[in-house]
Amino acid sequence: MSHIKNIAVLGATGSIGSQALDIIRRAPDRYAVSALAAGSNVQALAQAAIECRPRLAVIADESKHAELAAALRPYGIETAAGAEALEAAAAMPEVDTVLTATVGYSGLAPTIAAIKAGKDIALANKETLVVAGELVNGLLAHSPSRIYPVDSEHSAIDQCLQGEDISSVRRLVITASGGPFRTWTAEQMARATVDDALHHPNWHMGAKITIDSATMLNKAFEIIEAHWLFGMRPDQITAVVHPQSIIHSMVEFVDGAMKAQLGVPDMRLPIAYALGERTRIDYDLPRLTLEQLSELTFAEPDLERFPCLGLAYRALEQKGNTACVINAANEVAVAALLRRQIKYADIYRVIYATLERAQRVESPTYDDYVQSNAEARAIAAEYISSHQSH
Repeated sequence: MSHIKNIAVLGATGSIGSQALDIIRRAPDRYAVSALAAGSNVQALAQAAIECRPRLAVIADESKHAELAAALRPYGIETAAGAEALEAAAAMPEVDTVLTATVGYSGLAPTIAAIKAGKDIALANKETLVVAGELVNGLLAHSPSRIYPVDSEHSAIDQCLQGEDISSVRRLVITASGGPFRTWTAEQMARATVDDALHHPNWHMGAKITIDSATMLNKAFEIIEAHWLFGMRPDQITAVVHPQSIIHSMVEFVDGAMKAQLGVPDMRLPIAYALGERTRIDYDLPRLTLEQLSELTFAEPDLERFPCLGLAYRALEQKGNTACVINAANEVAVAALLRRQIKYADIYRVIYATLERAQRVESPTYDDYVQSNAEARAIAAEYISSHQSH
């Protein structure tokens, strides 16, 4: 590496962001932090900024800006707040790579700003491509920016494809742990609580992604993201339940050969691979042992118990703003679940009802996505308000 790479970490206080900062701290000769951004956790953002000394720290919640500014003023760190500041941080001249690890739809605008500014993207925010994959790919075609996937599944596929001709790929196989409800019956799942859904067996993640794992909507989103990242048709992308989370994904080729990427379930591994632009660096992270390979099992996912998974193919078939609507409705539904306003089983109902009512847009512009996101959120919130569980 010819120079120290300057990183902007968006979502710095979340699970991915904090693990990315761990990787950056382990390689001070390779990386420096130019900007840090977070949603509303001022204390964690200030603590990270004091340690990493970026030029800029951004808090999305504008009501928290004064508190952040007061905490960082003695250290000479600039501060800013709001959505536009987030986009500005992603486009700062000195930044080389933007790690987008914000939650949900909020990652779209700063990622677009980074692409327009020619920055490389370490993409941990799957909703960016889920919501607006066609738009993002169109921008990438006219930008020097490159996307390095951080999701463990897409990082695995990316690793398996190195040195391969994309035309020789028959299908991509994305693995899923099955989440906390893998062995639950439909009757048990109908009574599942928030705490049940938050109890993931293998991964330690934020609440939103943990709920998405429980419904398997995260796997639907990963199928959509894989379509845009690797140019595969929907019928070339499948999901398989793999409870051990050791194989992170597989690629099957036309000659029948398969390649798989294996590793312990530790997100620092794909983060390091993405930040290093596919360079493998020894960070002394946990290693896979042969004993962990003694039992690797696979099963077809049950679409009746996990109907959210099937939404991937509906979104890819209908295209347009369909995935944007699904994502918006899900974000509202998950937030309501975490506030205990609805039951776990209501999430799919909220998404389905929103899809039925939301206006369809065939070829959305960015403004269309913004409008569609707002409309779907309003529809979902209204549905929840009129169908609240008691």
